[in-house]
Parts: sequence; structure tokens; C-alpha cells
Amino acid sequence: MTDAARDGADPEEATSAPPSVSALLGPPPRIAGNRLDWALGAVLLTILALLAIPGEALLGPYIAGLVMKAMILALAAISLDILIGQAGLVSLGHAAFIGLGAYVTGISLEEGLYDATTILALTVAASALFALVTGAISLRTSGVYFIMITLAFGQMLFFAASSLSQYGGDDGLTLWSTSELFGTGILQDDTGLFRVTLTALAGGWLFAGLLAGSRFGRVLRAAREAPIRTETLGFEIFRYRLAAYVIAGVIGGVAGFLLAHQAEFVSPAAAAWQRSGDLIIMVLIGGMGTRSGALLGALAFVALEEGLSLVLHEWRLIFGPLLVLLVLFARGGLVAALARLTHR
Repeated sequence: MTDAARDGADPEEATSAPPSVSALLGPPPRIAGNRLDWALGAVLLTILALLAIPGEALLGPYIAGLVMKAMILALAAISLDILIGQAGLVSLGHAAFIGLGAYVTGISLEEGLYDATTILALTVAASALFALVTGAISLRTSGVYFIMITLAFGQMLFFAASSLSQYGGDDGLTLWSTSELFGTGILQDDTGLFRVTLTALAGGWLFAGLLAGSRFGRVLRAAREAPIRTETLGFEIFRYRLAAYVIAGVIGGVAGFLLAHQAEFVSPAAAAWQRSGDLIIMVLIGGMGTRSGALLGALAFVALEEGLSLVLHEWRLIFGPLLVLLVLFARGGLVAALARLTHR
């Protein structure tokens, strides 16, 4: 019996309805409240914190930059997992928020605005507004249709950024200086930026975990599994999903703010659909619907990308089969695989 039939929906309507996230990606592993999940995230963040103590002196500028990039992508992946793992909404345009945050930051600096708190406030406001408008439209659909409309909005922002000829157009915008935080140059120093990025990542990870365990998170998961039944209980699913979409968009915008400072360069590629696909892969590798899956998946993705690229230019030829093997033999991602190993 299908979910729609159990919820009392018309069988013909259930047959023609678009597939859910469970049908597209498989059900999220039921280990979100597992102690292992919390412990894994705490261990990973502790290791990153230990690396932040000596900073660039220990890692070297190249490795430090690579770790910072992984942490920024981990923050973006955590925000996407709020949609995929909790709300059951697969977005193929989530990188638009990273690009939006990066361009708000880059344009602000280009126009002579150097206060980080003001730029961050503008980034949050722009990301929230974009998420509110696009989410209100996208959430009228579901399944494959939702994926395609989010892809369309993401590409719309990608081409909008490409058309900004005064800010580099297709070539992107080089940032000759970065912002000041409370009058200090902490964001201009690699070690300081590393620590700020780590703090943002730890905050995003903790927030996502608390959100998943809250009443709000439980309603999102209930709406994912049984939407009709959830609405019958009096919950307005649309509002909950729209709120989740805005929250995820804002966190993605913050990731874009950090990415602009880390790379000192912004380009339309930050908002490309390929980056959205990478974020989905990160969530799948780690384990969607878990507190630490997106964090672990992003770190593993960047490590594999960098390691394989040293061996072969077309590294995705190797990465693709590895991903297929992961889906076949590590269902639920790395977090679920670790959970199975520890329970043996």
C-alpha cells in the first residue's frame, strides 16, 4: 500500500503524483538522535579546532585554504540537508544562495563598504528575501517538479550574475580587500578567517541538530512521510516548509559570505547547478537526515576531489563509480555505515 493510500488519498491521484524524496533518494536513516551521530560531529569539529590553533603554520597556506573550503561547503551542505533530510525537498538550485551571498559580499566591498556586520546583514536579508519569493513559488510543486523549478531559479541567478559586466561578468570579480569585523582585520588574516569559519560551521551544525529535535523538525519529518495526515492534524505544511526553505537559504548565503572572503574572488560558478549537484552528493555521502552526515560528507567529498585530481585530471571518472558503490553497499551514507559497524 502506498503512502498516499495509507493517508486516505485517492488511489488514482496517488498513482499520478510525483515521486517523493524517499522514492528518489531512498529513506533517510533513522539514526538522527543517535549518540554516535552527535559524537561524530563533535570529534570532527574538535579535530578542526585543533588545526585552527597553530593555523597556517602547521597546515601550510594551501592545505589551510583547502580545509577552509571544505568547512564552507560543509556549512552549505548542512543547510541543504535541512531541506532534503528533514523536509524531503530535493533542491537542485541551492548553490544560488551561495552565489547570492558571495556576490552581495563582493559588490559591497567593491562599492567601498567594509564593515563585516553590515555586509553579513545585507547577505542574510538578500538570501531570506530570495528564498521567501522563490520558495513560495517552488513549494506549490513537489517531487521532480520541485527539483526542476529550483534548478530554474538557480540558473536564473547564475545568468543574472553573468550579466553583471560592471562586476566582472563571466570572468568574475577579484576582491582586492576584505571586510573588517568590529574594526579588526580578523577576516583578512588566514588564521582568523579559519577560526571564524569554524565557529560558523559549529554554530550551523548545532543549530541544525537542535532544529531536527524540535517540534518544528518533527512536523517537517511528519509532513515528509505523511503530508495528508499531518495537515489533518492541523499543521499548515506549506508554512513549515517555507520557513525551512528560508532558513536553509540564509545559512547558504552565510556560506557564500565566507566563500568570498576565503577565495577573495566571486564568480557565477558559485551559483552553477553543478555546485548544487555537488552539495546533494555531499549529503548523500554522509547520510541525509543525520546531524553529522552533511559535515562528514563535505569533508570526504573535498578530500576525494583533491586526492583524485592529483592522480587524474578527469577525476570524476573515478569518483562516479565510487559514488555508485557507496549507494549500493553503504545505504544511508557514511554515518549509517559507522552506526552499523559499532552495533556489530
